[in-house]
Amino acid sequence: MNVRDALEADADALAAIADSPTDVMRNLVHDRTVRVAEDGTHDPNADVSRSQYDGSDPEDLLGFISFDAKEDTVHVTQLDGTDEACKRLLAEPVRFAERESMAVELLISSDGEHVRTAAEELGFEHRGPGPRFDGSRTVKFRLDP
Repeated sequence: MNVRDALEADADALAAIADSPTDVMRNLVHDRTVRVAEDGTHDPNADVSRSQYDGSDPEDLLGFISFDAKEDTVHVTQLDGTDEACKRLLAEPVRFAERESMAVELLISSDGEHVRTAAEELGFEHRGPGPRFDGSRTVKFRLDP
């Protein structure tokens, strides 16, 4: 599995994973730190002419994470993908936070069991209910430095 920075050209593939409009995902790439996990069977340097201009095939992406840092906390704003991809991607803001002595917060929807598993394996602790999004409940997880 390769993890890299997301590009604007990845917006279609991100939209397919997140079940969101492409323009929303394009804005996400511009507004947040976004990393993608892609199938490790592909050499990211094999076809330089294709890599950043044509975007990624939705079938090549295993997942993505978006996050931003404010004050003393890194906030994970979206995380989706395979079980393994979620764990690998969630480790990205954790590494950043550790270097900066910051906490990491994550909201998990009620149907996000694979995200919950990844968070617990990385040492996140349940911190109670989070806000509702579109009527769906969330649970707050936090990892302190």
